[in-house]
Amino acid sequence: MNPEESNPEALLIAITQHKFCTGLSDAHLKTLASMAEAVSIEPGRFLIREGGKADRFYLIRTGKLFIEMYAPGRGAVPITTIGTGDVLGWSWSLPPYRWHFDAKALTLTRVVSLDANKLKDRCDEDHDFGYEIIKRLLLVAQNRLQQTRMHMLDLYKPPQVEQL
Repeated sequence: MNPEESNPEALLIAITQHKFCTGLSDAHLKTLASMAEAVSIEPGRFLIREGGKADRFYLIRTGKLFIEMYAPGRGAVPITTIGTGDVLGWSWSLPPYRWHFDAKALTLTRVVSLDANKLKDRCDEDHDFGYEIIKRLLLVAQNRLQQTRMHMLDLYKPPQVEQL
């Protein structure tokens, strides 16, 4: 990790520039920066593992992550690839606070890692802040569900039938 990435000013800039945070007030951006750290993940390394404790929330600054889940009898099943400008992990926001998938770096990936326990506490204490975070999480969930829907349509589309 580059030392300049982990100083408070650099973290605030990284958070401010991330699309998840677009439109947040300066106070809310500073709140996020107060619970953040810069993390780098080497290619082939896992950032999260299915079943593990979901206690972080990630803003992806650069790189690509492969999202997969384990299916008995099939092994790892690919879900999607996410990258620069995306976020990873909303499992921290709902019980049982466990990851439901694996995320493995495909390339050198740099993220802002947020302490989810501090984030939950702050959302509970400051409902305006919490509302802004939840609105953004819902947009992420909506987009991921739409991606999954499109993927399922591709998987299950009927074969082409020639017309007579």
